[in-house]
Parts: sequence; structure tokens; C-alpha cells
Amino acid sequence: MDVDQALELLKDQGYKYTGKREEMIRVFAKEKRYMSAKEILDYMKPDYPNISFDTIYRNLSLFTELHILEETEFNNERKYRFSCAHKDHHHHLICLRCGKTKHLKLCPLDGLLGDPDDFTITDHKFEIYGYCQQCE
Repeated sequence: MDVDQALELLKDQGYKYTGKREEMIRVFAKEKRYMSAKEILDYMKPDYPNISFDTIYRNLSLFTELHILEETEFNNERKYRFSCAHKDHHHHLICLRCGKTKHLKLCPLDGLLGDPDDFTITDHKFEIYGYCQQCE
């Protein structure tokens, strides 16, 4: 997903265009990492000094619901990133310090379970946390 696709999706779903929404989407597109609501607030404060956490959280929730953003939780905090461009089944390595992610092409669940009898897996999430080379 890119900025234009995200804005088009908002429009197609009947949501109003605002400069704040576009700026939030641009921040995620630029940063390419998991970010907290506080980081987004700090990023946007210079251009929108009256922006509130409520506005940030409302839009993060909307963007997640529309699959513009992905969310996860680490360091006891919910974090968000632009939805992954990879549409195939995959998982991520996530840096605990900077929030950058790396695409993991294999699925560890395949080796653990294979195709279990009498159970249909509809979804799962597997994330590996650590430190990228720059943050070590």
C-alpha cells in the first residue's frame, strides 16, 4: 500500500479527507517502521499544535480497521506500521529499539504443525523481536 492507495481507500469507504489523516499516513509511509501513538503525536505537533491523543488513537483505529496500518504490541505498548506490501503469507523480525521490520519468508508454524487433522487454521501471527544491526 502507498499513500495514494490509502487515501483512495478512505475516500471509497466514505471517510472524510483531512490534512491530519493524510499527514499521519505520510509519516508511516516515510518511516517504514512500527511507531507508537506518542511518536505519531510528537511527529505531528509542529504542524498541528492542538492535535490530541484522542484524534491520533481514533485515526490509528480507523486505519487499522481499513488495513491501511498493521498493529502489534511490544515493550508493553501498541505499535503501528504501514501495511506490508507483501501479500503472500509471511512474518516479521521486529527491532525493539527502532521498530524497523524485516520480512521473514518462511512460516515457523508449518514446521511445527504441518496440516493438523480435524482443525482448520484461519489466521495466526508470528513475530520475532530483537535488535537490528544498526541498534545492536
